[in-house]
Parts: sequence; C-alpha cells; structure tokens
Amino acid sequence: MFDIVGKRYWFFALSMLVIIPGLVSIGIHWAQTGSPLPLAIDFTGGSSMELQFKGVAGGVQPADVQVILAQNGFEDSAVQTSGVDTVLIRTEEMDSTAKAKVQDALKSRYGAFTELSFDAVGPAVGAEVARAAAIAVLAAAVGILIYLWFAFRQVPNAFRYGTAAVIAMFHDVFVVLGLESIFGFVFGWQVDSLFLTALLTVIGFSVHDTIVVFDRIRENMIRHRGQDFGVIVNHSIIQTLDRSINTQMTVMFTLLAMVLFGGVTTRHFVTILLLGVFSGSYSSIFNAASILVVWENREWRTWFRRQQPATA
Repeated sequence: MFDIVGKRYWFFALSMLVIIPGLVSIGIHWAQTGSPLPLAIDFTGGSSMELQFKGVAGGVQPADVQVILAQNGFEDSAVQTSGVDTVLIRTEEMDSTAKAKVQDALKSRYGAFTELSFDAVGPAVGAEVARAAAIAVLAAAVGILIYLWFAFRQVPNAFRYGTAAVIAMFHDVFVVLGLESIFGFVFGWQVDSLFLTALLTVIGFSVHDTIVVFDRIRENMIRHRGQDFGVIVNHSIIQTLDRSINTQMTVMFTLLAMVLFGGVTTRHFVTILLLGVFSGSYSSIFNAASILVVWENREWRTWFRRQQPATA
C-alpha cells in the first residue's frame, strides 16, 4: 500500500514549489503596478458597447472583433456573443472619436449593424465586485469551518477537520492566484469577472473532495479504534483514491477538451478552472488529511529542533 501520509512533507514541498513562484510574481506585479494581479476593465473601468448584426454569413466571431479592436488601439478588450447576432464589447475608456473609428471598421468588415447600448463602466463598480468576491471567499471559509466542526462533532478534535479543509482551500486559492499572475506576464491575461467565477468554482470542488476523504477517516476511526492515527488516515486516503481520481479526471478531461477546441473567449476561464480543479484534487488527496496527522502528532515542535548527536 502506498504510504501517502508517510511522504507528506514531500507533497507539502511540492505545493510550496508551485505557490512560492506565484507569490513572487504577485509581489512583482504589485510593486510595478500597485495591483497584485493584472486587472481587466471589469475592475479598472472602461466602455461597454452592445451591437446587433444582421445577415452575417457564419456569424460574427469574437476573435475577429478583438483583432479589429486591437488594430484601432484597444488591445485589452473583451468580446462576447449574445444570442445569434449580438456582440458585447468591453474595452478601456472609449471617447466619441475612437468609438466612431471602431464602428466604421466593424461596418466595413460586417456591414450595417444596430447599436443597442453604449455605457461607461466605472472603476468603483469593479472595486465593489472585488470586495464582494473577497468577502465571499472568507464567508466560504468560515462556513466550511463551522459546518465541518458540527458534522464531525462526534470525532475527537473536530475543529481540526474544518481547519485542515480551510487550509487546503486556501492552498488552491493561492495556486490559482499565483498562476494567474504568472500568466499575466506570459500571455497578457487579465483578471475579469469570469476569473472570479472560476476561483469560486475551484473552492467548491476542493472542499467537496476533502470532505469525502474526511468522512472516510471518521468511519475508519470507529472501525479501527486504537490503531495509529496516521495509519487510519493513510488507509482512508487509499480507499477514496479511486473515487477521487475518477471524479476529477472526468471533469478535467472535459475542461481540457474545451481548452483545446473551445473558443478563444472562454480559453482563459477554462484554463484557470482546469488548473484549479487539478490543484483541488491534489490538495484533497495529498495535503488536507496529512495536515490532520501533523496536528495530531504536534510535529511542529521538532521542525526547528537540532538533532542531538548520538552518544557512544
């Protein structure tokens, strides 16, 4: 039987190898721009324009519209289709002259269209959304902590299960945020509202899989009373390993197909979701339950203690 718990510090170290570069990237971006992550117009403000096209063969492709916008000075834009013939365009602030120039370029490419709306998106709205997202993450952490504390109340040290699940959850949050920052430097990706959706979805997947492992630990503690806690935890992980891998691989294969063959407008969102689900699977299997063992053994008391030389 594979000793996952016995190699827990190797898995902890692997997590740190992923998290630390991401945190460094966040720090560099913060020092350069004053923001920890590259923000899209959802948070910095800009202009929003909804256009309806008629009779375009094959429909209007968002990637083509983004090229037209970039050619006219709006490289950081977001384009989405709505229905069959409607396109929603979001860019940095666009004055009347730039608006007319962009619309002329679109008209020459696709023909006449109808402007359904044109609005300004203020940065204050974006700040409110970011604040609400942060509150949602913290509320989820508190809710998970209280729920697991109550659900495992018949198990000794029930508070530890909720705490371990929250630590594993924040592991996935830091992985996603760090990778987003790195991808911002490499690919020019920016944080938008879809990124927040992906982040909150990752939290749900991570906690769900962690609870499955913890529930098996609870059952095995009753069945194998008196056995070493580390052995019980490792046995529980192995018992749930097939279910965890099968469930998560089904999701990841679907997301991978969407990354490879889906549209360019959703690639950023799906990629972050894919990496987050993978991180959630890893933390649930290799980190969350092992934290319980570290806590049970109070291993932090020996982390910085010098090894005493052997006496003759």
